[in-house]
Amino acid sequence: MLNLEKSEFLSKEQLREVCPVIFADKASKDVSKHYTHIPTSKVIDDMATLGWNVVDAKAVKARKSSTQGYQKHLVVFRNDDVVIDGKGGDTVFPQVLLTNSHDGKNAFTFTAGLFRMVCENGLVISTTQFEDVKMRHMGYSFEELQVKIKEMVEKLPLTVESMNKMQATELAQNEMVKFAKKAITTRFNDDELKRIKIDFQELLNPTRDEDKGNDLWSVFNVVQEKIIDGDFEYKVAGKLRKARQIKNFKQDQKINKELFDVALEFAK
Repeated sequence: MLNLEKSEFLSKEQLREVCPVIFADKASKDVSKHYTHIPTSKVIDDMATLGWNVVDAKAVKARKSSTQGYQKHLVVFRNDDVVIDGKGGDTVFPQVLLTNSHDGKNAFTFTAGLFRMVCENGLVISTTQFEDVKMRHMGYSFEELQVKIKEMVEKLPLTVESMNKMQATELAQNEMVKFAKKAITTRFNDDELKRIKIDFQELLNPTRDEDKGNDLWSVFNVVQEKIIDGDFEYKVAGKLRKARQIKNFKQDQKINKELFDVALEFAK
């Protein structure tokens, strides 16, 4: 459990337990002879020097035995000195999401995110100003990392601007339903949506008092959390089913980015 004073960062020992691939001391045997192996643990050390420490880490399930121990993984960083104080005590911590693998198929990829304290919920920023930042393993340097992270932090005022626009946008009831219908397309495709029935009013129903309100920021957070956590039900062929939680981080990031885009479409 996190508190407003300080984030709980993961130690090296905890990281080895939850995501050992971070510490791979060599690359997969399938990489080319030109591949330069830079373990994710090196980037974690460099990010710590810049004030960013790890709050979460996970890896995808390896599909082949040859990629086990080298597969794609996610590391989430937060800096307690970088915080956005929203309206009404809605405290938000910017986050940096790093994805990497040690099989030669992925560069270091940095994505901007937000962690909302009121619901301990992670959002992923998706705007043209916040496109993913990639760094190749070959030629990796602390100096380049420092520049890239500095550029991401300098764009944070744009995040505050987006938050303010959403908080200032009041939605009528029909607009809230329209938003929910557009948002659910980030999780279900057209064929699936033809076969299922969803109570959109229930999807819009806040689970906590802090999220009550017709402003876009509140509505966006309610719907986003339910879609990611699977906190809603739907009917298929007359049978009621509970949605599953999104646990795959690649799907989580994809849906989160698309949801942020949907929210921005409704911002006035």
